[in-house]
Amino acid sequence: MKRTLLLGDEAIAQGAIDAGLSGMYAYPGTPSTEIMEYIQSSPAAVHRNIHREWSSNEKTAMEAALGMSYTGKRAMVAMKHVGLNVAADGFINSALTGVNGGLVVVSADDPSMHSSQNEQDSRFYGKFAFVPCFEPSDQQEAYDMVFDAFELSEKYKTPVLLRITTRLAHSRSAVALTTHPLPEKSILLPSDPVQFVLLPAIARKRYKALLKTYDTIKYDIRLEKYNAFRDGERRELGIIACGIAHNYLMENLKDNGSDFPVLKLNTYPFREDLVKNLAGRCREILVLEEGYPIVEEGLRGFLNAGMKILGRLDGTLPRDGELTPSIVARALGMETKPGKEVPGLVRMRPPSFCKGCGHADVFSELLEALRPFGPGRVFSDIGCYTLGALPPYGAINSCVDMGASVTMAVGAADAGLFPSVAVIGDSTFTHSGMTGLLDAVNKNSPVTIIISDNSTTGMTGGQKSQATGRLEQICRGIGVDPEHIRTMVPLRKNHDENIRIMKEEFEYRGVSVIIASRECIQTASRRKRAGTENAEN
Repeated sequence: MKRTLLLGDEAIAQGAIDAGLSGMYAYPGTPSTEIMEYIQSSPAAVHRNIHREWSSNEKTAMEAALGMSYTGKRAMVAMKHVGLNVAADGFINSALTGVNGGLVVVSADDPSMHSSQNEQDSRFYGKFAFVPCFEPSDQQEAYDMVFDAFELSEKYKTPVLLRITTRLAHSRSAVALTTHPLPEKSILLPSDPVQFVLLPAIARKRYKALLKTYDTIKYDIRLEKYNAFRDGERRELGIIACGIAHNYLMENLKDNGSDFPVLKLNTYPFREDLVKNLAGRCREILVLEEGYPIVEEGLRGFLNAGMKILGRLDGTLPRDGELTPSIVARALGMETKPGKEVPGLVRMRPPSFCKGCGHADVFSELLEALRPFGPGRVFSDIGCYTLGALPPYGAINSCVDMGASVTMAVGAADAGLFPSVAVIGDSTFTHSGMTGLLDAVNKNSPVTIIISDNSTTGMTGGQKSQATGRLEQICRGIGVDPEHIRTMVPLRKNHDENIRIMKEEFEYRGVSVIIASRECIQTASRRKRAGTENAEN
């Protein structure tokens, strides 16, 4: 074995490469983005020509990965937790079709919403779809679990969910790597010609088989070996620690001398007798899990002996936010050391547009153009431009999910709001905005869609945008009147001209699209630096 320092995301990516991966599919979303980026830059992946291009959204990524699995090759798809909502149709039905080559779905959850609009827990999707789920507690387990996930997937012909959280994704640890990577699989089509055909008569049979598999898969060693029980002398409390929460627990117990019985749960479904064994040794159970109280709620279903269960539901742990060693210490009744006070000269700096950002000019022009109509008319979306909600702009009135700017503007127009304006980025538009625009065209809704085009997926670090150079053509293809597809460059020297364009389209009683194109200042800077370096070399 050789050891190397890796982020959790990078450990998963390297694990996939070493496990014989043939295709990596993803849409960028923090905290999952680095999985694809690592594979894209990996010499081994380049040498083997592993497929590693970004997809338009999580749904297309999920379905393309399923298509690669159909051929008998191993595929991985990665996304953040809210991306799993977008991919849910394909993900849930893939449990019914089953897989051919191994298929691992990585979902990176974001408790405390560091860069997300909710805190949802992807383990729910695993249970909902009857798909086994791995939850690593550290980077080494993240690497090792990828191998077991692919093997489990192929043995039981099921997709496998690998759930991580922000702290694991973006923290580093030494990881022991195999010195004997596995080769890629050869193409071998499914032996059952209708396996992937979910006609009702076929789906009903496959659903019965899925339920049976999910009930028996918990006994497989590939799942069981990551769950461990360690007895302790104290009997007043037993502890269940899931995933990274086990690290927070151990950080407190190793220095405190406390000796509670501890059950480490890292895979789902798990054997109920593991929990019953713990319950038979103590008077109360504390459940430590990052995210929703999924295990805690489940215990209340089969521990019917009146045992007290502590966790997020009873207030022992906060109902929201991510766990920390201090929170776990308080739940154990231990004293916690107060952190050092932040010096008075340190102030929180709110996020803001980069200097020279084209989005900032778009909002400055938009505010002026809309002044005669009054406030409350701008629906926005997920991206850097969401910062238009903050001072000094205060320019947007919604940010719900990918693509909702367009459809909410359409709905508001249906109610009689005029003008009704949507602001959406170029990458978000091709992710989820195009279908909303088609609705608007079909109804000839009186809406103005402003696509603030910075030619990249800026919020996640500047990945390739599927829309670059294609926006006007896409809008024409969807059916927008070419006379009302307007282009502009958001620069201060064009301020008056851009306001004139906006005002003209706001007055139009139909669908209009304004494409405000200006390269992201960050990617432009990187491109220029790279050009300078290449010239010097």
